[in-house]
Parts: sequence; C-alpha cells; structure tokens
Amino acid sequence: MGNIKLKDSLLNGFSFTELLKEYAVDPSDFTIQDEQLILSEKKLLNKETIKEKVIIVGKGKDGLVSFYGTLHYNLLNKLAVFELDSVDQTNSQVA
Repeated sequence: MGNIKLKDSLLNGFSFTELLKEYAVDPSDFTIQDEQLILSEKKLLNKETIKEKVIIVGKGKDGLVSFYGTLHYNLLNKLAVFELDSVDQTNSQVA
C-alpha cells in the first residue's frame, strides 16, 4: 500500500484539476494534510473505499489556498474524488 499516490489519483479527476485552476494553484504544488495517516496500513486494512474529511493546501499566485472537504478514495481502482465544502485564501504580501 505504501506506493499509493493520493495526489496523482486526485489529479486524474477533471473536477479537481478545474478547482485548482479556478484558484490559480499549480497542480504540482499542493499537499493533503495528514496524507500519511489517511493511507496508513491499519486504516486501510480490509477496505475497498475510504471517506475522510481533509484539508488540501496549495500555493496560488496570491498566497495560500486551503480547500476543506471530503475525500472519497477507491483503493481498488485508485480513483479519488474531492467533495469541496469551503475555501479559505490567505494573501501573502511580498515586501
């Protein structure tokens, strides 16, 4: 299970890549908070799918963007869908 790439699975979905574009977040520059915990062996034991509340943080052209929502992940097909609840943008000022 250690070779699962949750980010890659999310990027395979059209709606997630469109969400990143909408907020000007580079697809190579986002992290899924607690990804290692979500994908831990113990949690995935005998499961085909997981559903987990997550925070995805990406860097946009104007600062950090936090996406709050639910991650649905099918382990057999390695398909992931992110269901957005809310977005928070933190503008960074460059001195």
